[in-house]
Amino acid sequence: MRRVYRSLRRLRRAEEVTAEIYPSDKIKSPVHLSIGQEAVTVGIVDTLMAEDYVAGSYRCHAAYIAKGGDLPAMYAEMYGKSTGCAKGRGGSMHLIETPHNIIGSSAVVGTHIPVAVGHALALKREGKGRLVAVFLGDGATEEGAFYESLNFASLHKLPVLFVCENNGFAIHTPLAKRWATRRLCERVETFGIPAVRIGDGDVFAIRDAATDAAKAIRNGQGPQFIECETYRWREHVGPGEDYDDGYRERADQAPWVKNDQVARLAGMLGARERDSIDAEIEAEIAAAVDFAENSPEPEPEELWDNVYAD
Repeated sequence: MRRVYRSLRRLRRAEEVTAEIYPSDKIKSPVHLSIGQEAVTVGIVDTLMAEDYVAGSYRCHAAYIAKGGDLPAMYAEMYGKSTGCAKGRGGSMHLIETPHNIIGSSAVVGTHIPVAVGHALALKREGKGRLVAVFLGDGATEEGAFYESLNFASLHKLPVLFVCENNGFAIHTPLAKRWATRRLCERVETFGIPAVRIGDGDVFAIRDAATDAAKAIRNGQGPQFIECETYRWREHVGPGEDYDDGYRERADQAPWVKNDQVARLAGMLGARERDSIDAEIEAEIAAAVDFAENSPEPEPEELWDNVYAD
């Protein structure tokens, strides 16, 4: 309980602070926040071993933070500083940290999925029981790379867990205008991949489904798929809200706020324990932001690094 709450709260506050900083223009890249969607990533990652991999889309802060990514390096990356996890070159949408097996994310929709499947192929050949959890949005399921990856992973029984964070929108376009049916799991199952859907955002239900899926994967049963309905509280890209843009109503958010898993788990802990966790998180985030603020800019000569092979 304590571990799950801490992970949820840490992710929520890290992104809220990002949203607070963003209007200052200190952050040098677009940001796609997962505020409201934290339960999906936390529920999945809580079941993984340290040796397992995660892969995220351009909305990748959640996977990075939940898997144990270095918070100072993440903020420094968003600031474009040389101490960032990609040395300031990638920004918010291109987070990577090899010590914690966080695969580099991609800004192009769906392109990280076959990369994750490639890692899964390597892990199968390695034979140590490790797996890859790859997070994708509902919009990414409309890309050809998604279906090619499903087919290849199923054909070769690769150790990969596909996780769809279905927030109902591809940028501003709702599912009803994009999908002839909502039966995503049914479509996935045609590739011979077991699929389950969690519709209420319950972090423990997500964790239970992930536990079962990971067990099946480690037993050699091949890829598994979990669809998690969720809801992003902020705009598609940026720190603000967008309920005046005409594509969704604030009333749609109300049930998700009522069922907010961060608040739910906070209520399950004693006040002293919760306050202690919250204080630790605030201190950690403040130190990470201070690190980014005081880190050096990349040197001009670094522009030529990684362009040509030595």
